[in-house]
Amino acid sequence: MPKSAPSLPARPISASRGRLRPAGGLWSLGAVVIAVLVLAPILAVGWMALDPRDNIWPHLIATVLPRYLINTAVLTGGVGLLASAIGAGAAWLVVMYRFPGHRILQWLLLLPLAIPAYVGAYALTDFLDYSGPMQTAMRGAFGWASARDYWFPEIRSREAAVVVLSAALYPYIYLITRAALREQSGASYEVARALGTGPWALVWRVGLPLARPAIAAGAAIAMMETVADFGVVDHFGVQTLTTGIFSTWLSGGNAGGAAQLALVILGIVLALLMVEKLSRRRVQYYQSARQARPVQAQRLKGAAGWVATLACVLPVALGFVLPVAVMGGHALANPEAWFGRGLGLALWHTILTGGAAAAITVTLALFMVYGVRLSGQRLPRAVLPLTTLGYAAPGAVLAVGILIPLAGLDHALADTVLALTGYDPGLLLTGSAFAIILAYVVRFFAIAQGASDAAFGRVPPSLPMAARSLGRTPGGVLRSLYLPLMRGSVGSALLLVFVDCVKELPATLLLRPFNFETLATRTQEKASLENLGDASPAALLVCAVGLVAVAILARADAARADLARSR
Repeated sequence: MPKSAPSLPARPISASRGRLRPAGGLWSLGAVVIAVLVLAPILAVGWMALDPRDNIWPHLIATVLPRYLINTAVLTGGVGLLASAIGAGAAWLVVMYRFPGHRILQWLLLLPLAIPAYVGAYALTDFLDYSGPMQTAMRGAFGWASARDYWFPEIRSREAAVVVLSAALYPYIYLITRAALREQSGASYEVARALGTGPWALVWRVGLPLARPAIAAGAAIAMMETVADFGVVDHFGVQTLTTGIFSTWLSGGNAGGAAQLALVILGIVLALLMVEKLSRRRVQYYQSARQARPVQAQRLKGAAGWVATLACVLPVALGFVLPVAVMGGHALANPEAWFGRGLGLALWHTILTGGAAAAITVTLALFMVYGVRLSGQRLPRAVLPLTTLGYAAPGAVLAVGILIPLAGLDHALADTVLALTGYDPGLLLTGSAFAIILAYVVRFFAIAQGASDAAFGRVPPSLPMAARSLGRTPGGVLRSLYLPLMRGSVGSALLLVFVDCVKELPATLLLRPFNFETLATRTQEKASLENLGDASPAALLVCAVGLVAVAILARADAARADLARSR
């Protein structure tokens, strides 16, 4: 989940020769170098798009670009509305009311985060397609002989993509909105009820206006993920800007045109971020300085309670139960698929690339945040928030910005080694997992940066100042003081980055070397051939890893809720 721009402390100090002075010149330089590394692929996309070898803007505008833009806009708007309705509605129910199963449902509503959206697309198609269980049961029950005897909605469609993406992405809105509703004072709702406000008016006139910033932030995340999606739209045959990058680059062989489409995607994502911020610029949301009285949940009895239960069960059923059940059914029906050729190697590649990327990302984030805090200089402080743009950039966009410049560097390096030694080393960078790991580092740097900044902020400033006054170097303070106190946060950041690397599909598809599979690419490849029996083990392994992230989020959220109740 994207982190907000970190707040930085005042200029730090260190002890030397009995006096205090600014410290951290080398750390500051290292922080700037890391920031340049993270931002380089995004800058490369802009450079290639504005100065391509073959300018195909006129061709794109006259042929496919309008269709790409319309489909992307409809998907993004549809997912934003539907996911907001589901996420905000579920958050309102679990915070404001007590109904059968509400205690367990408030955590079950997070489970779709563990399921990649493309796995949900494969499962929904298999379940609802002509040969799937739903239509087969309908034909058997009503005696229909063929599809001409009845009407059934088209499964591989833009509307189905909206439903699948909304079911996968609504937890972002639910999690943020639920936290916002819990933090509000119950006095506002009590006054509204005393003035005769009914349940629906309470939602529209009090609850939603107060929670609007949270809903907008969650919706922006869901819409950015929709713009970045490839697996769902590719499976449903919806042509968007992301699929356009694949077709223009891989099928058309035009890297400049792919960069131009990537720049359009990046512009849309940045526009979504700006709109979300501008929508809240003139509106202020304050809470009383005194301790606020928590919201008192109302008990729903009878039919109303069961309707609320059903409203919370349906998103979980569609976003988690259905994909797991369909993939689990195929895995049980095809047990030999667990020993299929290539699955073990795909698992090893996933662990290798994800683990290496997680370790490198967290290490660089720790170094950068510590360097900025240590030096307090303007340049590192200015570039630190910009490094979060990598998370906003879709994987396909980063792949364009990484592979093309890296391929040029790779060829130059191989030619140099060949000229000096007579030995041809081949493609060392693009011919290995290096490009994938680099894309993961850039894509998920914001997660590690946010976790690192929050962890540093929880350490009292007096402790590092005392260590420095006793002669500890900046590196020694980091190793012996900060890291032992931050082990929990560092571990969580490693797991979260690793989980996101496991689920990443577009960047992996574009950057992987020949015959290099991960669990995500194996799932997509087998499912594209309508072979869910072989795709199911890899898909279930990806989902199992995703459950780790959900468990971390649930644990952190429960800790925050316990802390709020104890105050």
